[in-house]
Amino acid sequence: KNEVAMMIELCRRCRNRVKGISENEVVEVPEEECTYCCGLFLRIPEVAEEIAERLRDYELHTIQVGCALRGSIREIESFFEEGRVEETEVETEVRGAEEKAGEMKDAGKKSRSWIKQEINYELSKKLCELMNVEDVRRKRGVADFTVDLDAEDLSYEIRITPLYIYGRYVKRVRNIPQTRWLCSACGGKGCQVCGFTGKKYPTSVEELIGQPCLNLTKGEDAVLHGAGREDVDARMLGRGRPFILEVRKPKIRSVDLRELERAVNDHAGGRVSVKFFAFAEPKHVSKLKTAKYRKKYRAVVEFEKEVSEEELRRALEELSYRVIEQFTPERVEHRRANILRKRKTYKLDLLLLRGKKAVITVEADSGLYIKELVSGDRGRTKPSLSEILNNPSRVVRLDVLDVIGGLEEFESV
Repeated sequence: KNEVAMMIELCRRCRNRVKGISENEVVEVPEEECTYCCGLFLRIPEVAEEIAERLRDYELHTIQVGCALRGSIREIESFFEEGRVEETEVETEVRGAEEKAGEMKDAGKKSRSWIKQEINYELSKKLCELMNVEDVRRKRGVADFTVDLDAEDLSYEIRITPLYIYGRYVKRVRNIPQTRWLCSACGGKGCQVCGFTGKKYPTSVEELIGQPCLNLTKGEDAVLHGAGREDVDARMLGRGRPFILEVRKPKIRSVDLRELERAVNDHAGGRVSVKFFAFAEPKHVSKLKTAKYRKKYRAVVEFEKEVSEEELRRALEELSYRVIEQFTPERVEHRRANILRKRKTYKLDLLLLRGKKAVITVEADSGLYIKELVSGDRGRTKPSLSEILNNPSRVVRLDVLDVIGGLEEFESV
């Protein structure tokens, strides 16, 4: 075993990193001949320059670097792993940065890969010099871009972090979907059914908001994440619906939100308007999607038979503050799982009654299907207005008046 150990050829950098091995077990060689690192640190400046050149058109402020070990370098790392007892100056600095950023729970943990940490440190340091960016480990938050390096062949993947913007939108017209709706006949490829547009509807809230944002940020795509969605034929009024716009691969990040607002509102031509509150992070998308909201609706309801005001008010009172059981409505069952959901109603009010038509308001938990609350959906929703009145009824026009809730940490500011 000692004879095998004498064959270990390490450069000075790796020799200083590996502890627990005596001097007579190592032969010091130039970095390019090192059995451990194979001279990869000599090539890091070249890789960094290549990355910097690829990103020269992007506005970036913070970076995060990671690397994967595999093949020979991983095997040698495992061979030396149990011999570690100390850390080098570079390792100390890396650990200090991680502790400051709260990324290390156990500073003395032995299972870390120190060559991996050193690769990350050296590549990050060089990129910070070349691009005038800051390592995200030195400050809390999400890096503007991430570089994942393969230590075996020095190939890499660059990921530009999307720009996330929180706001609320108002939709003043009907028959515009929230997001792009592909043609079901061709799946978005374009056909005679959709006029070769690939879409079921000419535009969407997502496109009306997203296109001006792409123009100003020079991004590649914009995706709207909404706190729920209204029906295509419903308007979204009042304060608007909370949403986060995700702009993918933006080249410009420091955009003025008021300028962005004006651009969107001018482009939408009154069909949609927005108010932007603040820049968000990826974690806020999940929070927005899972948060509980209450919503207020205004519905024009048509009855099969005339109903008296007193009878209708009693029925609305009976529907107020109830737990409603709904199976997935027949109108959306083709694209959603048929499940039973339970949602609560709050106050239902009568605004106007004229013959067989009435205008009512409904306040309820998010996820309650209002059209089916009225119609009963052939018994799939219980109780319903039709059932209580014993008078078939349907919603002929629907508006969302308010979405109560949202990401208050942004809206309060």
